[in-house]
Amino acid sequence: MKHQLDFEKPIIELQRKLEELKKHPAANDIDIKLDEEIRRIEEKIEETRKQIYSELTPWQRVQLARHPRRPYTIDYLKTVFNGFSELHGDRLYADDHAVVGGFAYLDQRKVMVMGTQKGRDTKENILRNFGSAHPEGYRKALRLMRLADKFRLPIITLIDTAGAYPGIGAEERHIAEAIAVNLREMVLLNVPIIAVVIGEGGSGGALGIGVADRVLIMENAYYSVISPEGCAAVLWKDRAAAAKAAEALKITPKDLHALGLVDGVVSEPIGGAHNDPEGAAASLKAQITLHLDEVAAFKDETRLKLRYEKYRAYGHFLEKPPVSAVEPQPLPATVI
Repeated sequence: MKHQLDFEKPIIELQRKLEELKKHPAANDIDIKLDEEIRRIEEKIEETRKQIYSELTPWQRVQLARHPRRPYTIDYLKTVFNGFSELHGDRLYADDHAVVGGFAYLDQRKVMVMGTQKGRDTKENILRNFGSAHPEGYRKALRLMRLADKFRLPIITLIDTAGAYPGIGAEERHIAEAIAVNLREMVLLNVPIIAVVIGEGGSGGALGIGVADRVLIMENAYYSVISPEGCAAVLWKDRAAAAKAAEALKITPKDLHALGLVDGVVSEPIGGAHNDPEGAAASLKAQITLHLDEVAAFKDETRLKLRYEKYRAYGHFLEKPPVSAVEPQPLPATVI
């Protein structure tokens, strides 16, 4: 199996043994003992898969979020939505292929959908800039959002990026300003907005299309102000401490939901979305529809007020009581 992760090795070994048994000459004949052994291994595979994926560490979830076979934005545009019609360009500089968006239907409901898009191979990754958008990507997204607001269409954003592109060209064209404008404008849009972190939710690159009435996250995705490797390099001066950093950052869906930073967790099939893309798409569609129905029921003024209060409530912290003053001690006498 391609792209196997370290913690998946017990499952891979059992699957390999199962394939060998099925290829055994006796497998084509009626062999009760062989059938029983095949059934026993199949049960063991299912049991092992459930055990492993129910006890994933934060770092293991990060690895799943980055899995190269995981469904990307364009995959969900084909399975969750229908009638997608892509729109291009920011009308200012260029068309950023790291951001894909346009009109679509969610069942019979017209929506504007957009998201960050990675590549499957080297050629596509170069085209998509590995899912890291330039300023024009965020300006294209904002152009589409304003278009949706004009025509009273709900907005759905799918987030899967390690972060906005930090290159010289992006800085020259004001990447921070582009993201900041999106944050400001998304708070003010009158239409319902649903954002979903489907893979990586990295820093400002995710926030640039992540201000919403409801923020959802898939079960094996993460949402963080910095990557575990970046955090490890800053705090421990060693990127090898990424697993430790992932634990400390509280970036898993369970932690984020407990902290009130996301509004819901989209369950994935056992083994991750890459093992059952259709099942993952069905789960995602159900959750988007549920939350969109709830948000769309509010009047515009109420929805805007709730959206504003939602983000104003972020950032709670506790302060330790002040340390009591300590009497200064006399300095020791200097020995000459």
